[in-house]
Amino acid sequence: MGLVGAGAATTAAVWQALNAQGKLPKIPPIELPTSLGATNPMKVVRDFEYGTVTKENGRTVREFRLTAGTSEIQLNTAVSYNIWDLNGRIPGPTLRAKAGERIRVLFFNQGGHSHSLHFHGVHTAEMDGVRPIANNKATIYEFDAEPYGVHLYHCHIEPVTRHISKGLYGMFIIDPPKARPPADEIVLIMSGYDPNEDNRNEFYAFNGLPHYLMKNPIPIYQNQLIRAYVLNIIEFDPAVTFHLHANFFDVYRTGMTMTPSYKSDVITMGVAERHILEFSFRYPGKYMFHPHQDWIAENGCMGQFEVIPEDVKGKKA
Repeated sequence: MGLVGAGAATTAAVWQALNAQGKLPKIPPIELPTSLGATNPMKVVRDFEYGTVTKENGRTVREFRLTAGTSEIQLNTAVSYNIWDLNGRIPGPTLRAKAGERIRVLFFNQGGHSHSLHFHGVHTAEMDGVRPIANNKATIYEFDAEPYGVHLYHCHIEPVTRHISKGLYGMFIIDPPKARPPADEIVLIMSGYDPNEDNRNEFYAFNGLPHYLMKNPIPIYQNQLIRAYVLNIIEFDPAVTFHLHANFFDVYRTGMTMTPSYKSDVITMGVAERHILEFSFRYPGKYMFHPHQDWIAENGCMGQFEVIPEDVKGKKA
């Protein structure tokens, strides 16, 4: 694989190192495809949006711009699907901030229908994102970044299930006051698709596209700490599991703790539930991850890690 896409990973690593005053994690270079339209699962893996930072009255303000639009994606060779996207992608950008900062989100709706953005976290009623924003209109959401943890944002216009399942969602990470140790940080978002609108999913995916991360494994290094931010946003199914092959992970529930709650190789997650899972692989090779509901995995929600031996780090993955 080539070096395309290494910049985003490097930015994330520097962000960690500066905050933790630790050494940079080892992150393999990756090659990002350019022909997948609104879906690019490998880019989502290590792509964090840090916004624009300014100072106002001595306070750090981190500003993000999100635009709702429309796209068509290809679920397989025979099935295309019209979605609502955010900034031209599904899932939407993974927003990242530090605890205590002021967050300002400029939301532009060009999706053809009324939409909104509801952020999980603590904020005033006026900023709760349940008021419809008409097509070709805009609004500003502003609130403090609290509490630290792994959160999400999504459209909250009825029917909410339909608006989320058609693509209007993303992850929102608030880093704790005392930074976590440096790690190779990755994002895994489980979602479902109901193209025939029978309120049952026919396709499932990690990071927006069925089967992609199974056919294109995520490269990681042997014995490198991996910090996975995992979100279940599968509508129509009440809960799914996340299972990692040949390994166990430490669970930091909702990312709101600095010490693990327990260790497991499978965790059950309801809709909108999210956690930090930390692990490292002792042996090189390819290892699957997937829900343990086999019909969900077999219909697209499967992926693999390709563990690269330590003695080849620094070379092309």
